[in-house]
Amino acid sequence: MGIAARFLLFSVLQPHQIGRIVAFTDPEAYADTAGYHVIQSKAAIGSGGFFGKGFTNGTQTQLAYIPENSTDFIYCVIGEEFGMVGTFGLLAAFALFGLLGFRIARSSTQLDGFLLAAGSTSMILIYAFANIGVCTGFLPVTGLPLPFISYGGSSLLTTMIAMGL
Repeated sequence: MGIAARFLLFSVLQPHQIGRIVAFTDPEAYADTAGYHVIQSKAAIGSGGFFGKGFTNGTQTQLAYIPENSTDFIYCVIGEEFGMVGTFGLLAAFALFGLLGFRIARSSTQLDGFLLAAGSTSMILIYAFANIGVCTGFLPVTGLPLPFISYGGSSLLTTMIAMGL
């Protein structure tokens, strides 16, 4: 079974994807390559403390230790500059968003409306969960943006279209 899974894994995934999965298991062993982002991200979140270092005062994020700090790793910027208060505030905002989105879905009188509201809400919450999981080291690096927060045209456009519908 292990040989078949390994063959399937190496035949389907690209080399950089395999590197991300391997580095996920032990990022410190791959600190110079695929584990670098996660190590720096956790250092940035931890250095923020309770109240953070202040807007644009983060050393890890502002000195470019985290290469994709405006897109994939925006959560660690929030963690470093606004601290635990900022990250918990962001988590509370996503929880409120989910609560309201599923309430709208439940109040829909038609199946189409229910599926649209529940699907859009689920999509945004899954993206948020994945991005926060990557930044905190609970998930392998995926490249998914943090909805409404990350810089990026196509992600913001899709999110806004989903909200508009």
